[in-house]
Amino acid sequence: MAVEMGTGVPWVMCKEEDAPDPVINSCNGFYCDAFTPNQPYKPTIWTEAWSGWFTEFGGPIHQRPVQDLAFAAARFIQKGGSFINYYMYHGGTNFGRSAGGPFITTSYDYDAPIDEYGLIRQPKYGHLKELHRAIKMCERALVSADPIVTSLGGFQQAHVYSSESGDCAAFLSNYDTKSAARVLFNNMHYNLPPWSISVLPDCRNVVFNTAKVGVQTSQMEMLPANAEMFSWESYFEDISSLDDSSTFTTQGLLEQINVTRDASDYLWYITSVDIGSSESFLHGGELPTLIVQSTGHALHIFINGQLSGSAFGTREARRFMYTGKVNLRAGRNKIALLSVAVGLPNVGGHYETWNTGILGPVALHGLDQGKWDLSWQKWTYQVGLRGEAMNLVSPNGISSVEWMQSSLAVQRQQPLMWHKAYFNAPEGDEPLALDMEGMGKGQIWINGQSVGRYWTAYAKGDCNGCNYVGGYRPTKCQLGCGQPTQRWYHVPRSWLKPTQNFLVVFEELGGNPSRISLVKRSVTSVCAEVAEYHPTIKNWHIESYGKPEEFHSPKVHLRCSPGHAISSIKFASFGTPLGTCGSYQQGPCHSPTSYDILEKKCVGKQRCAVTISNSNFGVDPCPNVLKRLSVEAICSPTTSTTMQPNWRG
Repeated sequence: MAVEMGTGVPWVMCKEEDAPDPVINSCNGFYCDAFTPNQPYKPTIWTEAWSGWFTEFGGPIHQRPVQDLAFAAARFIQKGGSFINYYMYHGGTNFGRSAGGPFITTSYDYDAPIDEYGLIRQPKYGHLKELHRAIKMCERALVSADPIVTSLGGFQQAHVYSSESGDCAAFLSNYDTKSAARVLFNNMHYNLPPWSISVLPDCRNVVFNTAKVGVQTSQMEMLPANAEMFSWESYFEDISSLDDSSTFTTQGLLEQINVTRDASDYLWYITSVDIGSSESFLHGGELPTLIVQSTGHALHIFINGQLSGSAFGTREARRFMYTGKVNLRAGRNKIALLSVAVGLPNVGGHYETWNTGILGPVALHGLDQGKWDLSWQKWTYQVGLRGEAMNLVSPNGISSVEWMQSSLAVQRQQPLMWHKAYFNAPEGDEPLALDMEGMGKGQIWINGQSVGRYWTAYAKGDCNGCNYVGGYRPTKCQLGCGQPTQRWYHVPRSWLKPTQNFLVVFEELGGNPSRISLVKRSVTSVCAEVAEYHPTIKNWHIESYGKPEEFHSPKVHLRCSPGHAISSIKFASFGTPLGTCGSYQQGPCHSPTSYDILEKKCVGKQRCAVTISNSNFGVDPCPNVLKRLSVEAICSPTTSTTMQPNWRG
């Protein structure tokens, strides 16, 4: 059917080995160098090179080191790959209820080279940019021939491309995960770090190595935006009176999405039980137990209008069982179960058959009669919340209910509460987010537009550091264990008015809205660490092939965000410094002029470059030792006093 549409362009189908001609089958994954298409005349296409991994509520943040991502891309190109598409190159936000999964967070940042907020993530962006430049320099040779592969050692290889017109490009690879290798290629020695590839666009000079990161690392922080939230007011979702026009009653339990048609995350399942006055538990005996089996994703249980308990699934285990004591009284008791969806299924075998909601059993245990199965009773259903039906999220819908001061409402710590406030847009152009640390679980709207679901579930995982070496998988480089998986929620500035922006929060569990604040995302410091003989593109000129040429010393480049400048140098050492960005220390060898040179060249400027050479730092602090320059600089907003005019030099 697809081919018969006659689009005039080739069709590509990923992860489908038996894609029929002329459809081109392609690869998705962390690595695709082992992939070959199902016909020799089809190009080798990598449709999704995964730059990171998605986040799920209750899970950690996943990082993928750029050294490994660059290594994966270079492996694919050296084998003859035709095309790479990064997934994701620009992270994003699942606004509204568009996050799938289920349980995928509102943030879809993905550790991408351009982050969720549209800011460049360094060093990932810059290191990949240098890789792409190096590959582009090999272009003529790459498109002229297939590679000739030779072994340079147990885990080392050379892939050489050469054309009849004399172009030559080589990729020298070291697959050893433990140690660096010194290899002999074309009668010259090359040092290859573990798990890395060096790119030689003239088969002689190394212009790039995937493991040697020469670009800066930018440290991002969420800083107060100093935008006051004013006039907090609250409204309790009324669960005692249901709107009969929007309910229906039937025998037994129904699948949630079939009932809601995704018009809301929320579906009420309501029934009643009559308890005789002679029941033992009413006369000092043990309270009965309610058991509810849910197919997902979250559940709040109300007995006679009071929250009795909550339970949640996870992405790995959507189904869960709630078991809890219930405080019933003599006579009629109303059991109201609020089932909550956390995203529609979007990947997995036959996911159209996955269920959501309460399909039973629902049963009371511990009554005098024993077990009472409620699954096949009459159940009344209501799609969505009263506040949704009354459009409380819209600036025009708020007058339909009685709001109360939030400070009074919060003292009662009741569930299912709507909160509203106003705020003015902060000055500047930094991206904005809402800090929801003081809240539990729910949804957010600004000026009637849905920011998305929030849930400050704490991340469980294995956050024990990260090494780029060795095959990557999502369990490898985890961050944020013991913190809320997602604390900050992206607010596009384009949604805001200069004043009187209308914020509405629906909170399922509790929480204190006065702790909600607006923050701005800023680069607060930049680091760089570059060795004396770092490979640079300047060291390659095709005309000088085979002739000795003056070595171009590498440079450290530092750059703050627009509107910011380097206000101070927190650390600088030319020699053998130790540590990583944020925790550098002087090593046994250190040039005493390090700070002076960096301060002179960089303070007061948005960007600066410092050459790494003995002559630049006065005297060689330790002859015959490979030295490097490590720097950490603080970025601050520019004012007329901190910004150094260029004419002062």
